[in-house]
Amino acid sequence: MSDDDLTTVHVDQFLAHPPAKVWRALTEPELIAQWLMPGDFRLVVGHRYTLQARAMPGTGFSGTVAAEVLAFETQKMLRVGWRDANPQDGSDADWTITWTLRPEGTGTRLFLLHEGFDPDNPLQQRARAIMDGGWRSGVIRGLEAVLDRM
Repeated sequence: MSDDDLTTVHVDQFLAHPPAKVWRALTEPELIAQWLMPGDFRLVVGHRYTLQARAMPGTGFSGTVAAEVLAFETQKMLRVGWRDANPQDGSDADWTITWTLRPEGTGTRLFLLHEGFDPDNPLQQRARAIMDGGWRSGVIRGLEAVLDRM
């Protein structure tokens, strides 16, 4: 985690799968449910949907993410907005998640930019620390496992 920017999480990961396959894993609801969270995602700008995860009281996270597709370029970029549907303890997260795919050899370089953490809010900084580790370990590993099974 980069301590010089308290508002973002950056992840840069090589995946040994072509961009078309990675794109499917990022945009097909039944695949998203296997590596991220179950939800009713549709690849339509403006589509609002929810994702369900485990509540994290220590960060004020309710466990329900109200999300919206903000923008996409097929097989290149997906940007979604995330808000806590039922914020607790003043966390009131309002984040943007951007996935960028770049072909690299026979695989894909996947970049994640998770923006919008309030540097002055201790709960959001705790959430940032937890999510930084979660994106890098559990989520990326889960995504790779799904890609390997496809």
